[in-house]
Amino acid sequence: MKILSVNDPAFRPYGRVVEGFDTAELEKAMLETPQPDSVLYEASVPALEALPIFAEFRDKLYGGMPIQVGFCNGDNHKLNCVEYHRDSEFNLACTDMIVLVGRQQDIKPDSFRYDTGKIEAFLVPKGTLIEFYATTLHYAPVSATGKFRCVVVLPRGTNAPLPFAKVSEGEARLLTHQNKWLIAHPEADEAKDGAHVGLVGENITL
Repeated sequence: MKILSVNDPAFRPYGRVVEGFDTAELEKAMLETPQPDSVLYEASVPALEALPIFAEFRDKLYGGMPIQVGFCNGDNHKLNCVEYHRDSEFNLACTDMIVLVGRQQDIKPDSFRYDTGKIEAFLVPKGTLIEFYATTLHYAPVSATGKFRCVVVLPRGTNAPLPFAKVSEGEARLLTHQNKWLIAHPEADEAKDGAHVGLVGENITL
């Protein structure tokens, strides 16, 4: 699979590189976060949210909406799943990392199946802040030169447990957590846990 840079025009349908934020203190704080052999996601981390940049992200990226700042760290080489939200997600690469992305518009509306052959790969260099648009399919980063560390900024409550019983019909069947619509590959652990299985084709491995 060809891996382009997020600075390449090919990334524009999926998101953008965001400039104008001094992330040095946040990147330093991220050095204190775990970096396991698998993938660890923490939606809200008080030590990160106590930094001055938290208010900048809230006000300048989300227009004052309540947000959460957490991380996704570890080692990953497979696509496994794709997810989307009803809003943009911002990621700060604290190491080089690769993102695998697609378009929500390519999900088949009758079966909620998605062809993994449509996925594209982009390298996010260390220190780069990117935005994923709401219609961008994505999941955990993929390792580029070793284990990765990634800051994840989202509206507060995203990825918390659903406050209602899981739904089995329509698009709502994709909901696994609050504001998290997910489609799993048959090989993924999420599929074994009851997530909607709809990724058709190769479970992309890098």
